[in-house]
Amino acid sequence: MKRRTQWAVALLVGLLIAAGALRALSARKAGQQALAASAAAAAGPGRVELTESDVVAAQARNLAKGVVISGSLKAVNSAVIKARVPGELQGLSVREGDAVQAGQVIARIDAGEYQARLRQAREQGESAKAQVSAAQRQFDNNQALVNQGFISKTALDTSLANLAAARATYQAALAGAEVAAKSLADTVLRSPIAGQVAQRLAQPGERVGIDAKIVEIVDLSRLEFEASLGAQESMAVRIGQSAELQVEGSRQTVRATVVRINPSAQAGSRSVLVYLGIDNSASAANALPLRQGLFAEGTLGTAQVSLLAVPVSSVRVDRPAPYVQAIENARVVYKAVELGVRGTAGGEALVAVQGLADGAVVLRGSLGSLPEGTRVQFTRLSAAGIAASAPAAPSDKTAP
Repeated sequence: MKRRTQWAVALLVGLLIAAGALRALSARKAGQQALAASAAAAAGPGRVELTESDVVAAQARNLAKGVVISGSLKAVNSAVIKARVPGELQGLSVREGDAVQAGQVIARIDAGEYQARLRQAREQGESAKAQVSAAQRQFDNNQALVNQGFISKTALDTSLANLAAARATYQAALAGAEVAAKSLADTVLRSPIAGQVAQRLAQPGERVGIDAKIVEIVDLSRLEFEASLGAQESMAVRIGQSAELQVEGSRQTVRATVVRINPSAQAGSRSVLVYLGIDNSASAANALPLRQGLFAEGTLGTAQVSLLAVPVSSVRVDRPAPYVQAIENARVVYKAVELGVRGTAGGEALVAVQGLADGAVVLRGSLGSLPEGTRVQFTRLSAAGIAASAPAAPSDKTAP
């Protein structure tokens, strides 16, 4: 019993010693964390290095104010080559992407049957011509006999009717020969326009019927963009107005011009279709490999306004009120802004803002979020950039 008591006392003493050691370690760790926090607070925010391309100056810009449009590109000139006569398809060698010229032979239909029909029609014409000659001689003979009084005038009338019938049969034979010749010519399939093959819808050796689709040709030198606008939006649209489109898969914008406006609203939706033309020739300023069917969206400019603006990507909305990351005294500061109209200028989406001074330097959206107070150092700053990074005064501009 006495030995058990000694063991219990020893165990209790050991536990007390261990608890004291743990408490001392915890206090020491807390002290180290507090010291590190105070050192971090004394050091302040970190430093980042920027280039001039990472910032943009808020300045008055001529914005293309308008309506947002979207849709697909479509070739102004396109053609689907179809079979005009039935038969076996021969000589089709073009494939998708191949360039063709206007009048170029694309394929042929087996012409053996149509050549035989043309010969048959011509032979029938020769036979009808011979019948006309015989009827003409009979009429001439009967007319001479009537003049001499040997036969009655009724026989002459009968021979005249036979001559007229023979002539009609001959004319019908000639028309039949023309139809056969046209059918023979239709066995040769030619491209009506210059362009590129978009679809190959048949294969050589395949027997095709009348109006069977063989290939589709598109001319990409002129494209068209169809936009559907609401009744109110369409009131401000005029022929000649321009739009900047962002084409799917490309960062470069494309300029389009309103060339036609549908005079009738669409049934049901009451929307109005507006057609914008795009010059996609090799000498065009767009210089983009645009294709039919690509999706595009942009802004159709209906008016020009001059406002203090920044890129839309520079405005951050992860707080209750929108703000921009500006640079003042070589530090990042958050500036709350009021947003105005949106538009485009120089192919960039911009938004009018209030709360910034003209010339204030703000970070572009590609940099992400930086802690407020972060020190900024430019790796290569021009004199204009140094002047622009000066402290910004509150703006007194008002939005329209």
